[in-house]
Order: sequence, then structure tokens, then C-alpha cells
Amino acid sequence: MSRIILHVDMDYFYAAIEEHEDPSLKGKAVVVCMYSNRGEEGGAVSTCNYAARDAGIHSAMPCRLAKAVKPDAVFLPVRKPFYSEVSDMIMEIIRSYADNDGELFEKLGIDEAFLEVTTTSGGDLDKAQQIAQSIKDDVKELEGLTCSVGIGPNKIIAKMASSRQKPDGITVIREDEVDGFLRKMPVAKLWGIGKVTEEKLAGMGIDIVEDLAGRDVQELISVFGKIRGTWLKMAASGIDDDPVKEKTSSDQIGRMASLTHDTRKSDLVLSLLDELLDDVFSKVTARSVSFRSITVTVIYSNFKTVTKSHTLNHPMAEKALLREVSYQIMGELLDSSTVNIRRIGVRVGNLHENKGQKTLAEFF
Repeated sequence: MSRIILHVDMDYFYAAIEEHEDPSLKGKAVVVCMYSNRGEEGGAVSTCNYAARDAGIHSAMPCRLAKAVKPDAVFLPVRKPFYSEVSDMIMEIIRSYADNDGELFEKLGIDEAFLEVTTTSGGDLDKAQQIAQSIKDDVKELEGLTCSVGIGPNKIIAKMASSRQKPDGITVIREDEVDGFLRKMPVAKLWGIGKVTEEKLAGMGIDIVEDLAGRDVQELISVFGKIRGTWLKMAASGIDDDPVKEKTSSDQIGRMASLTHDTRKSDLVLSLLDELLDDVFSKVTARSVSFRSITVTVIYSNFKTVTKSHTLNHPMAEKALLREVSYQIMGELLDSSTVNIRRIGVRVGNLHENKGQKTLAEFF
């Protein structure tokens, strides 16, 4: 049975989060900037939505130039900690669909991940497409964001397929379609090829993937070395045996959700917190891990984000303790502000695999 790999790629992630948090931004060109120590006149564009891209703005463009291109765009500073919080929630959604109880999952970055669904789908691409749609639906329902999914027989094909129908699309490349998918593609589009490699290939008269696939592997090895040359030949032929596997183990589990309306009423806030705690602890149990840190995040109606954490003396896996600490942190956050709350999140971190760890009762 051939492998079935999904690549899930969030659509214009940072800007999409800002749009979701502030609905008044919808329809406007939104640019998220990484400002330098020179303030808003320095720095570069981190990402932007499609309205800004249509105006000619792109990632890495100097912020000053972006403002000249589209003066009426909305320019916002990067809020990396908050984006990371949202990413953590989304990655847990994606992981929950991966084979082997979430083990065949690989986070590539803050906004993209691979997962294998060969077993779950039974090798059926139609079922794999249903899984992709379920992931998209869950991300949209729980986080209000869209993503694009590529489905293919390996990581290279799935990764490139996810860009085929952006935003909010699903692209399936069957095994017998791989050659046609790759053949006329510029080599620069082949995942894993950077600027230096592209220039070397151009010097060899190789401009499209078909040219690269047709070259003798020994010629490629003589220019790029054995490992890189062999990889180029295989990648251009659509061959990739690299397993879906996390480079480092995920070190946190979390959930975030919006209240039905902005409020400071503790009963409503704690009721939603209980739902999030149940979900987080179920994932802790499913992964057989314990945790040392507990973090609660609050996003107020004015979009101010506050995060507060507590570190335990020992790794624990007790729901009662998780609830007690989370309630305490939330109480402090409620008491510290008179502004209504829009959205809350909870996560556990510093995870440890359970190897006969002591229970709460045994410590005391």
C-alpha cells in the first residue's frame, strides 16, 4: 500500500490571525511587519494578506517601501508569542488526525506540518481527502482560520501540492500523476532547492524539473556531491522516502477558544476554561505524558493579550492540579483588569514521557 502524506499550510497565517481577532480588518490590505530598532520606518514585511499581495507587497519587502506601495494598508507589528499560542492549538488539531495515535506528525514551522494518514485512510485517496476536509473544518471552527492541504505519495509532492490551490484549497496528486505534476515545473519550485543550487543548475542548462530528472546521477554527484546529487535526481523523479517524523518532540499541548460574547463574568469564563482543560488533559492522557508548566492566555476585547504561567516542582499528570492552577491564574487575570475578555487559552508544557512517574498523592 502506497503512503499517503498530507501537508497542511495555513493561509497568510499572521495576517489571518489579525483579521480574525479584529473583524474590521476584513477586506483591507493587512501587512504584518517585523520592525527594527529604528521603529516603524525600519524593518521588513513578515507576511501580508492577499489584498496586500495583489497591490505588490510581499514578504521581506522593506516596510518603508511597502507603505509607499500601499499607503492605505493596515500595518501591524508582529505578535510572535500570540501567533505561537494559536499555532500550538492548530498543531494539536492536525496531530489528532495522524496515524499511530498522532506519532506520524511533523511540524515544519509555526504555520505548516506534515502528517501521514496511510493507515487511517486505508490507502484510499478519497478518504484522505475527507480527512483533509475535516482538518480544515476543525481549524476553521475552532480557530476561525483557513488552511490549504496538499495530498501526495510523499512529503515533497504533498508540500508542493499544498500551494497549488491557495487559499483554502485541497490538491490531490495521485502516484500516476506525479510525473505530469513535476515535469514542466521550474527547478526553483522544487521543494528543497535554494538560490545557490538553482544558479548551479542553470549553469548546467537545467531550468525545469524534466531536465533535472533526465540528467545522469553521476553528473549531478560530480557537481553537488554524493548526498545532494543523489537527492536532486530522486526529488526530480518524484521519489522521496523520508519518513514523517518530528525532528524534536512537541513540548506543549494546548487549546484556545472564543467566548460566545465578550464578558468578564467568571462563571462564563470558567465554564469555557473547563471545556479547554478537559480537552487538554485528554490529549495529555492519550500521549502518556506529564507536564511541568501550566500557561493561561487571555485576549481582551481591546485585543490586548496577556499570558501567565506557573511552573511545578515536578512533572505531573493530575487533572485536579491542572484545574486548580489554571483557575488560580485565571482568577488573577480577571482581577487585574476591568476589560471584557474575548478569548482564552490554556496549555501545558515541559512535557515528559510517563515512565512510572509519581502521582500527586505520592508526593504529599
